[in-house]
Amino acid sequence: MEALKQKIREEGIVLSDQVLKVDAFLNHQIDPRLMQQVGHEFAERFRGQGITKIVTIEASGIAPAVMAGLELGVPVIFARKFQSLTLKTDLLISKVFSFTKQTESTIAISARHLTAADKVLVIDDFLANGHAAKALIDLIQQAGASIAGIGIVIEKSFQEGRALLESEGYRIESLARIASLADGQVTFLD
Repeated sequence: MEALKQKIREEGIVLSDQVLKVDAFLNHQIDPRLMQQVGHEFAERFRGQGITKIVTIEASGIAPAVMAGLELGVPVIFARKFQSLTLKTDLLISKVFSFTKQTESTIAISARHLTAADKVLVIDDFLANGHAAKALIDLIQQAGASIAGIGIVIEKSFQEGRALLESEGYRIESLARIASLADGQVTFLD
C-alpha cells in the first residue's frame, strides 16, 4: 500500500535495527484518512470470506480494525490488556509478550462477544515475532471460532512472525513489509 509506505518514509523514525517508531500516525497520534485507506485495503483483501467479527488488541490495533469493520459491516472486538470493573466474568484469557515494552500482559475478551459461529479476521498494527497474533489466535480458538486470516499494517519481515504463522496455515496480508531497518533506513520488501 503505497500511501502507508510513503507515510512511513516521511514520518517513521528508526530507533534501532529492530524498532520503528510510527507514533505520528498509527500508535499514538492517528491519521484518520490513512486509517480509512488501511481499513478499505483490508476489506478489499478479505471481502467474500464470510467474516463476522474482527479481533484486535488494544490499543494500536483499534484504529485500523475499526476502519476495516466499518468497510466490512462487522463488529470489532479488542482484547483488553488488563481487567476492568466491567470485564470480570466469562472471559477468554491469554498472555502476550511485547518486545517494544519488554513486558508480558494478560489479555482478555468477553466470551459473550465471540462464539463458535464466528469467522474472525485478526488485525494488528505490527507483526514481528508473532506473539500478539498468537495470543489473539488463542482467544479465538478458546471460543471455538474460525480464523479467516490476519491483517497486519506493518510487518517486520526480517523477524520470524510471518514464518511462524504461515507454518500453522494462517493467511497473512501485510500492507507494508519491511525488509530492514539497518543504518537508520527503512527498506521495504515489496
